[in-house]
Amino acid sequence: MMRHLSLARGGLAGLLLAALAGAALAANDLPPPKAGGDAMPPVQLTITSENGAAKCEPAELRLPANSNVALEVTNRSSARVTLTAPQIFQNKNVLHHDGDVVHVASNDAYLVKENGTGEIRLRTIGPGEYTFGCTSVTAQSKPFEGKLTLVDPTPR
Repeated sequence: MMRHLSLARGGLAGLLLAALAGAALAANDLPPPKAGGDAMPPVQLTITSENGAAKCEPAELRLPANSNVALEVTNRSSARVTLTAPQIFQNKNVLHHDGDVVHVASNDAYLVKENGTGEIRLRTIGPGEYTFGCTSVTAQSKPFEGKLTLVDPTPR
């Protein structure tokens, strides 16, 4: 009886592995996501330096509220820059980040490496007008302040 039980366990494990492998292959055969779904529209943000102070382009960002967004950041300056957006960069809203960006302890900012690039995927907050900023670590007394407008993405 012991031998029969061990064979049954081996057979069950094999069937389980085969089922999992089949499910993984089936997942790869799924159609691509539909437009307008949970896709993250990429938004470009470029940081430059003007008289030693950081400057962000565009100065005004318009994004969908309560939506997933991929923020692609390029720092073209030779200094590290702190990118701030109160509430938006909080851990609960950040889905993923990679590249030359590091979340800072304040929980409302990311540090972007000099001449670095990175991506921050996040969930925007409710509709409204907010500020975002770029501050060079070498010119903290000259912060750049931009306008962030989050609009309701549902048509009325």
